Amino acid sequence: MTDVVLHIYDVTNSGSEKTNNTIVQINKIFKDGIGLGGIFHSAVQVYEEDEWSFGFCDQGTGVFSCPSGKNPMYTYRESIVLGKTNFPSLKVNQILRELSREWPGSSYDLLAKNCNHFCDEFCERLGVPKLPGWVNRFANAGDTAMEVAGNTALRFRQAKTEIVSASKVAYRFLLGVTNNVTNNVKNGPESPNNSNRGGSPRFQTAWLKNMITNGAKPSTSSEAEDQNGVMPLPPKLEDEKAMLHSSSSHDS
Repeated sequence: MTDVVLHIYDVTNSGSEKTNNTIVQINKIFKDGIGLGGIFHSAVQVYEEDEWSFGFCDQGTGVFSCPSGKNPMYTYRESIVLGKTNFPSLKVNQILRELSREWPGSSYDLLAKNCNHFCDEFCERLGVPKLPGWVNRFANAGDTAMEVAGNTALRFRQAKTEIVSASKVAYRFLLGVTNNVTNNVKNGPESPNNSNRGGSPRFQTAWLKNMITNGAKPSTSSEAEDQNGVMPLPPKLEDEKAMLHSSSSHDS
């Protein structure tokens, strides 16, 4: 059984002294001042005098070691004892070999797969608590923001696709309505296409007049109209018309 120690550094490898000083000040304000977090590098020490961490490289594993608390790329800040592991050194070495295969340097990502994520994984396999939340909070917040932005963009594209599809359906519907109206105007009310809607207005009028005046069964327009296209009056109405004409002659 041995202690598992977390070593924490301020990230000061930007190559610019001004930027490095700014990062140190940010870490002092956000971590030391309000306990929120900062921009940190971390490494885990277990057995011996070396610490283990993870970084970017073009080829091979990104897992590397250096003397504890002496990484020359960063500015040392503090160390935290996370707990004790029950694994012997041989088992710890086996875990490190497995991690070396699983964490190639080319997979490094500042927000999603950095040194702090590696230390979390290493501590979990050693059976000790993970890193304090403030160590990697800025990276986690940035990764969450990227994920939210990606999901929002995906939903926007899906909504855009649905709007375009609905517009196409509406366009086809309106086009069909327009075509139907155009065909009705071209064919006219007496076209064969409309014969199943009760016949032409002319036929309907002649049929109704013939039924009222004669009390007979409906006939076609050719039977009800005379040569001049005028409906003949029934006999009773003809007599009344003659009487009115005679009375008008006597009066004159």
